[in-house]
Amino acid sequence: MSYEDLENKMDQEFVAVRYNVEIEGAAIKPEWDLDVVNILPTEEPFRAIALAVLYEDRDASLANVQKALNDGISPIDIINNGLMKGMDAVSILYTKGFYFLPDLMLAGDGMMEGVKECEKVLGHKSETKGTTVSFVAEGDPHDIGKNLVVMFLRAGGYEAIDMGRDVPTDDVVKAVKEYSPIFMTGTALMTTTMTAFPKIVEALKKEGLEVPAIGCGGGAVRKDYVESFPMSVYGVEAYHAPKLADAILKDKKTWKELRKEYAEIVGEFVSEYS
Repeated sequence: MSYEDLENKMDQEFVAVRYNVEIEGAAIKPEWDLDVVNILPTEEPFRAIALAVLYEDRDASLANVQKALNDGISPIDIINNGLMKGMDAVSILYTKGFYFLPDLMLAGDGMMEGVKECEKVLGHKSETKGTTVSFVAEGDPHDIGKNLVVMFLRAGGYEAIDMGRDVPTDDVVKAVKEYSPIFMTGTALMTTTMTAFPKIVEALKKEGLEVPAIGCGGGAVRKDYVESFPMSVYGVEAYHAPKLADAILKDKKTWKELRKEYAEIVGEFVSEYS
């Protein structure tokens, strides 16, 4: 049977309706996942806010946050008990392979819109755990990995300074002087640009500066290369970033300890550190 014959036998209207997931509904809703159930709040309006983030609905996230603020709910509670919980649930589904890169980006947009609305009421930025700095290596225009790291750090409660892509070494050193970050991350997609990482370490040492750890990752980057110079740790997944930052902040872990205890810190099997 030719393709044309097959196409003529197909009811195109039926096919369009049959696979319209938005109308039919997903077979298993994301909030039904057992790990997600344990994360999502049960009390309103926090549940509705968290679900809007989980469903990647930026407009609903903003509307729910605005309604909660108008009802006199604390903006800090909205961030911590609603928006952050929704993003935590998104992270869980991403680690399980149920959500993908577009899901992360859309959910992150919804969360950040809500946070900005809360900060308008607060009159200042919301309180964070600490400051981190993220950059893409000099000469490298690829910033998807860096964007993910920044999103996860912000979702984890950190003030993540986003320096953008193709960041000169001197600018990274200036950022360390200005922000005194507890954690820094650098990404590189190409073998020709990942050489910026040891140059940054040398520049910091020359200025008498040090950060607790520099998480280095990206398509071209490998663990053995990262561990060939000090002050660094190989970042396997973007969602590991806030867990590494937490280990530095709460447990005072050094870059050497992060290397040694990486799998234990991120709470999962990591083949690169097995």
